[in-house]
Amino acid sequence: MIGENATRGTVIGGTCVNVGCIPSKRLITVGTLFHNGTSIPFEGIKYGRGKLDFRKIIQDKDRMVRKFRNEKYSDVLKNLERVTYYPAKGKFVSQGEVEAGNETLTADKVIIATGARPNIPAIEGIDQIDYLTNEEALKLRELPKSLCVIGGRALGLEFAQMYAQFGTRVVLLQRGERILPEHEPEIADELTKNLLDTGIRIYTHVTIDRVARKGQGKSIAFTVKGASKEITCDQILFATGRRPNIENLGLERAGVRTDGLGFIMVNDEMRTSVPNVWAAGDVTGGPMLETIAAKEGAIAVHNAFSPDKKKKINFNEVPSAVFTYPEVASVGLTEAQANGKGMKCACGILPLDLVPKAHVIGDTRGVVKLVADHKTKQILGVHIVAPHAADLIHEGVLAVKYRLTIDDIIDTVHVFPTLSESIKLAAQSYYMDVGKMSCCVE
Repeated sequence: MIGENATRGTVIGGTCVNVGCIPSKRLITVGTLFHNGTSIPFEGIKYGRGKLDFRKIIQDKDRMVRKFRNEKYSDVLKNLERVTYYPAKGKFVSQGEVEAGNETLTADKVIIATGARPNIPAIEGIDQIDYLTNEEALKLRELPKSLCVIGGRALGLEFAQMYAQFGTRVVLLQRGERILPEHEPEIADELTKNLLDTGIRIYTHVTIDRVARKGQGKSIAFTVKGASKEITCDQILFATGRRPNIENLGLERAGVRTDGLGFIMVNDEMRTSVPNVWAAGDVTGGPMLETIAAKEGAIAVHNAFSPDKKKKINFNEVPSAVFTYPEVASVGLTEAQANGKGMKCACGILPLDLVPKAHVIGDTRGVVKLVADHKTKQILGVHIVAPHAADLIHEGVLAVKYRLTIDDIIDTVHVFPTLSESIKLAAQSYYMDVGKMSCCVE
């Protein structure tokens, strides 16, 4: 096992614990709590604007990262039998030999899991300014007064809202026609509305023309549907995809093939073009989720050492989430994907306003969309934007994985009042107007 830049794979724990899920979700949680202090939805409660010590918030985040890095990675590693850790960068000498520092290791089987790092597009002036990626954005000691986020997928949206809730003026630039382009349009539209309510300015159909220094800040010139615009901000954050960490691995010596973007090509058993070499995680391309990387790694190990039954990964059963507030979560097919596969889709959309628990907690923002086969009623996809959507999605995961139907969900008793009841109400909406139902009607 060969392992100080986190997304380049040289800090134990890699992206997730160091500059990904753990620190970013911590700051999102703190930002949401700070923001909600002035937007309490209940009568009889009123708070003033709290005092923010951004430097202490970052220091607290850093302590938590160190705790997780030690307890979940370094300490775990010490207790793994027959595992030797080399704190060095590795590279292939041949198909069965890997050089690590001053040593050459021989192995019958090799697994590559070197991850990925932020991809920065070629933009005029980019080499003349300082800019942020997710790594630098998590290390700032001073809160910027203004921030421009380039990119409208999960990472860009999470950081945009995080800083907006801390009080930064945020502008988000998205190349496509909407944020979250791979998600259901209704989901993207609902989240857009809520982000705008947070104070984030969103531009879509954007082409970035150039960036430059401007006084103490930076300027961004861009075009929106042929109209030229320019904004100035303290910081620019790029959330424009990822690129694989393959440089200096010596892949050509081993004969490991990559695609046009440099990601290592694998089959559904995680085997590369070389019979004794497997790869897993972000270095193989999307979807880039820690849970998928862990699943792929487990499958790669199993297949490397199991001569008989091989395991495969079904990405259709893997959930994903965007940790804005409200959150977005999704699993399975979208309506367009289902129709593209020749299935006549029966799709139902439930506004969260029809869920009693949403009124109880004073937050009715969101929708639930079920994608089902019109003929069989089998659930093909579940898509949610709602408070705690990332927790709610797992009923949808089981429904997709085990091919449950709309009727199976309806026949399952849900606790009342809960947000998870929204899944059942969405299923019931296929047969009746749930807005005219009494609570807990079967």
